[in-house]
Amino acid sequence: MNVADLYDAAARCGLLTTVKVGAVTVQAAFRAPDDSVLDGLALSRDYQIEYPSERLTLSQGDAVEIAGQSYRVREVRQIRDGSESVATLSRL
Repeated sequence: MNVADLYDAAARCGLLTTVKVGAVTVQAAFRAPDDSVLDGLALSRDYQIEYPSERLTLSQGDAVEIAGQSYRVREVRQIRDGSESVATLSRL
């Protein structure tokens, strides 16, 4: 089974988020976990998306839009067998 097929199934179940990069729209797993920093005085947010590598090519500095909010790509790396990618994002 192709990993893109798994993403399609997850999208049909409403488990993924729409990500826009220019004119391209893909479904991706979006994460915005909260981490406590400064001994609990502040929260740090590390945004990232996971997506099928064949559907989207991102580079450091690219702009993406998720739910009307803009983000800048900080880092992109392939995971597992290279069929999926993870992009770490900064909120703008």
